Amino acid sequence: MKSKNMTTLPRARGLALAMAACAVLSGCAAPSNPEDPFEKFNRASFAFNDAVDRVALKPAATAYKKVTPGFVQTGVGNFFGNLSDAWSSVNNFLQGKGEAGMTDFTRFALNSTFGIVGLLDIASEAGLQKHDEDLGQTLGYWGVPSGPYLMLPIFGPSTVRDTAALPGDMWGDPWSHKEPVNWRNIGTGVRVVDTRAAVLDASNLMEEAALDRYEFIRDGFLQRRQSQVFDGESERKRDDAQDEPTSNTQVVPEPAAPEKTQQ
Repeated sequence: MKSKNMTTLPRARGLALAMAACAVLSGCAAPSNPEDPFEKFNRASFAFNDAVDRVALKPAATAYKKVTPGFVQTGVGNFFGNLSDAWSSVNNFLQGKGEAGMTDFTRFALNSTFGIVGLLDIASEAGLQKHDEDLGQTLGYWGVPSGPYLMLPIFGPSTVRDTAALPGDMWGDPWSHKEPVNWRNIGTGVRVVDTRAAVLDASNLMEEAALDRYEFIRDGFLQRRQSQVFDGESERKRDDAQDEPTSNTQVVPEPAAPEKTQQ
């Protein structure tokens, strides 16, 4: 029991630190970007995360990618991706997307059995589309605003809404309930390194191309997050669509003014 509490303590401390910092900074923020009122704090968190990445994550991911056979990396990605389908299914149902929810549930059931506990992604080969839904997207789907941008220590880019939903997403991750705890910790470490290795080439290109990596990551994250919440449609597009006439509506032109006759 003691080890379990020690496992969850660093994650809880990181989340509490981010929320406390937001409360402290809210009274003195003078943002240049209205979507990023906590930019000073966010840049400090970004610098911390970047240092952790340079010292630990990136070297580990580079070594993992060089040493680990490709089929093993694929299996690891498939395994944890299969676990995410379970929580994605729940969130699709919470959003009222029954078809997508059943698809994700079927993916999870199929890959967990015939796919050897998810090591093989036979569901994708069968044509079952994968969805990546989480609690933050569910809240956004039902109209909860995203709130300001946040760069969380360790966890990375987020928003106030997604940060509030983070404990729920952590609970909804089947791997967070894995016993014994030492296997859970090992798996979590492998998962983090595998995820970092998957974006290694993209991050190298970004480091070479971006003038301000903080702004590049922030703007890209916010755009991508909005696209995820609205399934690729912008909020403006959805609102405009409600005001547009339907295809059966006929527009009747106004009658032309009668011409004046010359006397």
